[in-house]
Amino acid sequence: MTDVRGELLQQIKDKAVVHGKVTLSSGIEADWYIDLRRITLDGEAAPMVGQVMLDATTELDYDCVGGLTLGADPVATSMLHASAARGQRLDAFVVRKAGKAHGMQRRIEGTDVKGRRCLVVEDVSTTGGSPLTAVEAVREAGGEVVGVAVIVERGAAPKIAEAGLPYINAYSLEELGLA
Repeated sequence: MTDVRGELLQQIKDKAVVHGKVTLSSGIEADWYIDLRRITLDGEAAPMVGQVMLDATTELDYDCVGGLTLGADPVATSMLHASAARGQRLDAFVVRKAGKAHGMQRRIEGTDVKGRRCLVVEDVSTTGGSPLTAVEAVREAGGEVVGVAVIVERGAAPKIAEAGLPYINAYSLEELGLA
């Protein structure tokens, strides 16, 4: 465990794990929630997110990163900045939940994914619904999806595996003391 990885794990435990009844975006009711926006939008923790996610995905070959808005946006942005700090280039994209009815009417904003090797990211995933929606949009736009990566895996692994994609998580529920 690198120092940054351990520091981010502690930040997640301290700031993002919320106990109490909550309905997840998947419709599933749970006794606890992992609110990773408290991490990905935090001035201290967000830079660590980029470093940890880049380190976790080093075995994948990709040149752009993104996913379904809102959970993926700060993850991709953190990775873009961490990559630049390492002297490398990584572009980012945002997948809208629905196509825009005005302007360029694009479903994917930011870098053009056509012909590019794309990593789909998400903050946390329970069912795989958000990342798989993003995978579909990237493929429709002509991008090649090389894998899916999340900060915390909460149960989506079987669905992502079923889709035939490599799936990487930086942290498990066990590491967070939630399994």
